[in-house]
Amino acid sequence: MGKIKENPFVKKVGFNRIVLFFVLLLLYGFFCVMTGGNFLGVGRILSALNYAYFLGFLSLGVTFVIATGGIDFSIGPVMFCCALISGYSLVSHGISMPVAIIISILVGFAFGLFNGYLVAYWTVPSFITSMASMNIAKGLASVFTKTQSVNWPQASAEGGWYRMIIKVGDIPVGLFIFLAVAVICAIILNKTKIGRYILCLGSNKEAVRLSGVDVKKWEMLAYIICGTLVGIGALFYVAAYTTVQPGYGDQYNNEAIAGCVMGGTSMAGGLASISGTVMGVFVIALLQEGILALGLDKNYQLIVTGIIVIVAVFGDVLSRRRKN
Repeated sequence: MGKIKENPFVKKVGFNRIVLFFVLLLLYGFFCVMTGGNFLGVGRILSALNYAYFLGFLSLGVTFVIATGGIDFSIGPVMFCCALISGYSLVSHGISMPVAIIISILVGFAFGLFNGYLVAYWTVPSFITSMASMNIAKGLASVFTKTQSVNWPQASAEGGWYRMIIKVGDIPVGLFIFLAVAVICAIILNKTKIGRYILCLGSNKEAVRLSGVDVKKWEMLAYIICGTLVGIGALFYVAAYTTVQPGYGDQYNNEAIAGCVMGGTSMAGGLASISGTVMGVFVIALLQEGILALGLDKNYQLIVTGIIVIVAVFGDVLSRRRKN
């Protein structure tokens, strides 16, 4: 195994990403065989991609937070809160679609700012902050919508053009948008001062502070980036599924975090991979679609996702022990 990891090609591409690529191939082959070839259709692939888009934005966002050594368990409910507040304003108050889109992103930004400020400036543990934000997001969305579900416009209705961010015909436009945003996130994390400081915070926050860096500003920025991406993810969720109900979203927290950790982002902070997160998200999305194709209950996916998180974190712990 050591010789394989030392191979120049493997080192350049990343051992973890290569493993995830083969996991994707194996999962796809497994589901094709188990469903008698029914999984080969374009419809299944597009359905899996629909799930990958919004989950991908959640995972990209939380990657920045985990890189600082923090955690955010509010991303799922905040996504629903963004979709509900903007959607209710659209449907019940007659605002235009562009304004609704801006509101969704701004709500996500506000939650990111709130979480980041509490964690960075008030030194509230990220776990406590995100749990509080999760409840606030659920309550705020329920109060704003009067506990009613919100139906965003169908493709044929007025304002339904927003659904083109997912696909046009059979062209998966959402895939190109998601990958473009992932590239931007990778550049920010790996090639800019923002990313460098965020990763350094996760490695040794005190050392960064003693070097004269305003650690509070950069730590808060990680949460703001996360919240903004969650607000964008909400738009991809409603573009794919149209209907949003108050009180939901928790189930996507673990899946988004699983995508990050599976892709090589360390829960201890200081190490993150955007490309690995993208691969991890595709694995989760394919797994979800495959379980549905087999006619199994979605609860099976929850079990498998939980196991994936444990295995990925355990692998991260072992890797850090070897390095130490």
